[in-house]
Amino acid sequence: MMSEYLPSWLPMVEELLQVVNERGETIGSIEKLAAHQNGGTWHRAISVFLSNSAGEVLIQQRSDSKYHFAGKWANSCCSHPWPGEKPLSAAMRTAERELGIEVSLTELGAFRYSASDSVSGLTEKELDHVFVGHWNAEIPFSEAEVAAVRWISLPQLRAEIASNPSEFAPWLGLILDGFEALNRAA
Repeated sequence: MMSEYLPSWLPMVEELLQVVNERGETIGSIEKLAAHQNGGTWHRAISVFLSNSAGEVLIQQRSDSKYHFAGKWANSCCSHPWPGEKPLSAAMRTAERELGIEVSLTELGAFRYSASDSVSGLTEKELDHVFVGHWNAEIPFSEAEVAAVRWISLPQLRAEIASNPSEFAPWLGLILDGFEALNRAA
């Protein structure tokens, strides 16, 4: 049953996602909303982290129109590969669609996580491929996808997550360690 908090246009969304098994292999496809209902179905996702020359990361506040975790602060952008689409292609497509930029990205790795949104009643069950990139120019983000963006140092971001975790998407803290490790190695 759909939550009363979901936007009225949501039933029209029929984007298909990649269903994955425990080995991370694609075993089928599922409609986007269905992947997040009834406890969720494991599916492939992408998360992008952008940094700048000042050593800050770009975070975005998810639009209030997002079907789950609306209004939460998250990584630079995130989405899902379509059936047959490679995670890198999905990450680049999403950076262009949400942030309005074409950026070179490198895959950091992938991890599994599950999180439930108490407001929408939807559940994430994702094999999340994390990508990193570098950007120093303006971010002409899509207001349909993103409410706000800001650059923040990693120590300040960690402090904000620790002091007010409900303001942040649950996956953000899970990928910070790997992102920081990559930045130290670069």
